[in-house]
Amino acid sequence: MKSPELHVLALNSGSSSLKFGLYLVGSSQTQRLIAGEAGSIGSPSARFEAADTRNKTIVSERLPIATHGVAIDRIGKLLADCKTPTPGAVGHRIVHGGPHLLEHCLIDDAVLGELAAAVAFAPLHTPPALEVIRYAQEHFPGLAQAACFDTSFHAAMPRVAHVLPIPRDLQAQGIRRYGFHGLSCESIVRQLAGDLPPRLVIAHLGNGASITAVRAGRSIDTSMGLTPAGGVIMGTRSGDLDPGVLIYLLRQRAFDASMLEELVDRRSGLLGISGIDSDMRRLHAAAPSDSDARLAIQMFCYSVRKQIAAMIAVLEGIDLLVFTGGIGENDTAVRATICGGLSWIDVGRGSERTSSLGQPGNGASGFPVRVLTSQEDEQIARHTWALLQRAAANP
Repeated sequence: MKSPELHVLALNSGSSSLKFGLYLVGSSQTQRLIAGEAGSIGSPSARFEAADTRNKTIVSERLPIATHGVAIDRIGKLLADCKTPTPGAVGHRIVHGGPHLLEHCLIDDAVLGELAAAVAFAPLHTPPALEVIRYAQEHFPGLAQAACFDTSFHAAMPRVAHVLPIPRDLQAQGIRRYGFHGLSCESIVRQLAGDLPPRLVIAHLGNGASITAVRAGRSIDTSMGLTPAGGVIMGTRSGDLDPGVLIYLLRQRAFDASMLEELVDRRSGLLGISGIDSDMRRLHAAAPSDSDARLAIQMFCYSVRKQIAAMIAVLEGIDLLVFTGGIGENDTAVRATICGGLSWIDVGRGSERTSSLGQPGNGASGFPVRVLTSQEDEQIARHTWALLQRAAANP
């Protein structure tokens, strides 16, 4: 018997943004009806944009969006104005569910309690996500809501990858490598489908960035660790940092926990190095006349290149390198610099910006590089549908 189709509203919240998409999901296909974003929430430059299934702009406006709740109200009005079908469920991207929520699940009071307890694992991401869940429950009363975790894709990493070199009593408290951008990685694996190679490296490069080693469709290692602050250099996050730096700041500069958090999450990375901005586009514009902007770009590429090489070592070779995320998909100069530094292992430098598979770019080597669009929101919709089918089959 064919499983019923369902309209799912996918919500992907950031600290000052809310991406959304309405999808018709069935067992054989997923169709996007509307997608968009409320950006710069809480600032005078807040914007609201949306496009239809053919990527034709439906609305593009600047208006006051004080909170994520106001953004959800605006999304609800858009759906009503466009006379779209009423959502049958809402799915949420949750960056970190803590040590007890590692699998996608339907949201109830117990799940909300676990998410609240796990705020410390992702302080930039979880509070706005909890806000969005509460607002969505108010705006769409009675609808099933699902939590889709970025950590789920990495939950089965081998012990050699996820255990941290700390005492066992701390490990027992859930302090381990979790990994993130899992929904993005899942979407890449799904897009590759029958062309999925045995040894795949995914470089998700955006304001947040991570590198993941995938063997036979499963994550076996990834650059981010306990929190989304680790790994490669990011927009405002430091990435991996000698723990001695933090100890020094505690002892010699009287930093406290909140000051360290502010430093690591909001004042470091591309912003900290350049002193200009965290946005790679602005750094490219400044680079011809600003040596610190050039250094920030160089250090980012250097950091990513080192992690890609590390994942190739983990996989004992590479069959395909995929770039995704805002920088990975759109910044040809950054991709060329990264791949140019990997020529000694014959990583192909040709690439093609496409939302479908297209043909891999091989350059002069036997190892292809592809550029694929991250489809996190579609993954959220698919998981939400699957969770509801499972719940219906096992009442």
